[in-house]
Order: sequence, then structure tokens, then C-alpha cells
Amino acid sequence: MVKFIQTSKVLVLLATLFVSEFVVAEVNSVQVISRLDPNAILITETDIVFVYDEELATNFPADKTAWYSGKRNYTRSAGDKVEVINIFIPQGFDSTMASLPERRAEAIKVFVFAQHDDSKAKPVDVTNFAKVLIEIDPFGIRVSETD
Repeated sequence: MVKFIQTSKVLVLLATLFVSEFVVAEVNSVQVISRLDPNAILITETDIVFVYDEELATNFPADKTAWYSGKRNYTRSAGDKVEVINIFIPQGFDSTMASLPERRAEAIKVFVFAQHDDSKAKPVDVTNFAKVLIEIDPFGIRVSETD
């Protein structure tokens, strides 16, 4: 009996260590809002990228320029290891909720890019955000977690 209890404790410890090695994405909703003048003739492309592979997450494009210039090749070579939710937001648009992938909880990383941001803007890692808010304003984009 004592041997069984010790074995069970070891198994529980190993299972805890194994699970803690993998990040599970918490993203349940993404809302995008444009705070720009509704009369502006501008549309902002926003990408929410769900990455399901550790190597791809580690070698993810470093900035907006690298992402948008290599997006086609990156997604083509990644296959089903990456899902991109692409949203075009007209300026002054009140808001929209993104339709998220069914397997979003399996993502190792979740990143956000927007065309309206600075060319050297880094991807915003929202993996640990449950409710993501993306706001587009005259200065770029602001990504935060909401309650």
C-alpha cells in the first residue's frame, strides 16, 4: 500500500511538470475597435495568429514588416500549425468580435499584428489574455486584456 501511494505521488508530480512545460492559450474573445475619424478613408488590416508548434512560435517574425512581407510563405510552409484570423477594420467602425478557431485552446502562442502600427512594431503576445481588446487610434494600435 505504501509503495502504491509513493508511486502515485511520483506520477502526479511528473504529470504536473509535463503539463507546466506547455502553455495553453487562454484567448476566449477578441474585440477590435477603431477610434479613428469615421470620415477617414483608411482600412486597417489586423491579424490574430494562433501558433500550434513550438519551433514556429520560437521563430515567429520579429516585427510587422517581417510578418506582412513574409506572411504568405510563412503560413504556406506552416500548414495547419498556424491559423490566422484576418480582420479588415474601416476607420470609425464601432467594433467587431473576431471569430476564433475551434482549437484556439491548443495554441502555444497567440500574436496580434496590425497594418496601422509602426513598421518595426513587435507582435503583441496575447497568449495569456482571456478577453483581448484591440484599439486602433491615430498613434497605432493598443492591445489590452479586458474584464
